[in-house]
Amino acid sequence: MVNFCVYFSVMMFFSGLFSFCLKRKHLLTMLLSLEFIILSLYFNMYIYLGMMDFEYYFGMIFLTLSVCEGALGLSLLISLMRTHGSDYFQTFNILW
Repeated sequence: MVNFCVYFSVMMFFSGLFSFCLKRKHLLTMLLSLEFIILSLYFNMYIYLGMMDFEYYFGMIFLTLSVCEGALGLSLLISLMRTHGSDYFQTFNILW
């Protein structure tokens, strides 16, 4: 059962990485795939901490930092939507 969970978390990580590489036109899809990667890393860490009989305190710290990362990404998305009108990357002007 543990091998299946580890295999599943590794497949979750690589599918999130694959979607991050393919869907890079919009900021919202990139943020969603990054959150999926973070979720797979949290699941993998939860499995390993359970196998080694460690405390789950580090998992709570990791979860707190990932929530802060998600809030920062959403605030960047909102500020880009207000200034540029969309989250489409090709409409952004670098020399602006």
